[in-house]
Amino acid sequence: MNTKYLAIALFLFTLSMNAQDNKVKKVTNKGKFFVYWGWNWASYSDSDIHFKGNNYDFTLKNVKATDRPTKFSFRDYFNPGRVTIPQTNFRIGYFFKENYTISIGVDHMKYVMVPDQNVKIDGTINVGNPKYDGVYNNSDINLASDFLRFEHTDGLNYVNVQLYRFDDISKWFGLELENLQINLTEGVGVGVLVPRTNTTLLNNERHDDFHFSGYGASVGGGLNITFLKHFFIQADIKGGYIYMPNIRTTVNASDTASQGFYFFQNNILIGGKFRI
Repeated sequence: MNTKYLAIALFLFTLSMNAQDNKVKKVTNKGKFFVYWGWNWASYSDSDIHFKGNNYDFTLKNVKATDRPTKFSFRDYFNPGRVTIPQTNFRIGYFFKENYTISIGVDHMKYVMVPDQNVKIDGTINVGNPKYDGVYNNSDINLASDFLRFEHTDGLNYVNVQLYRFDDISKWFGLELENLQINLTEGVGVGVLVPRTNTTLLNNERHDDFHFSGYGASVGGGLNITFLKHFFIQADIKGGYIYMPNIRTTVNASDTASQGFYFFQNNILIGGKFRI
């Protein structure tokens, strides 16, 4: 009888050990760093743009703008010498808790005022140009090339800090795998704008250097798929508000512009997690 009980005990012990061997090891995030690179497609709300200089002070109302994504090619998207040409996202961060990250990065968007559109204008212009000099009161004006070209195309550079949460939702899909996790991400960010603004205003020489122009705030979320514990692809959406009260428009420091608008991004990202 004792031999029978001993055999049963050994059998149950063997099953227990096999179950432990087959149990999926939980992948932990706390203490890991992560880095990613990716690409964005953006859209912008209409905005009022106020231009001010020594001989003019006017506001253009409800100006439309678009982004300028680069046509896909391996040369532009993956060549290390040309990776900043497309609209890109770069970020490095840290899991300070299992589900929370703090990170810093740059959203390199591009903002292009739609050329030749008709808008309303208020204010005055007195630059010695008979075509455009005058006093305007909710008047119509065409944004022709000899009047204005307005772009943040060397970067509407949103340098921001983000606080994000990660939640493993693999179980929703019936998955419990050590080398594959599906995560929801969501969070908030704040930052500053350091654009290179390519502007030609009333035939003045343009200013084309990086310049601290304002600040912004954003919220976002996405789907992160991590595989082999260390690598991931991620699809994000992000929206927010940008206010730039100090945009340089010409080589003359007294010539400035200001605007505020909402933005929306779609992002595709690739990256990795690691410990130091």
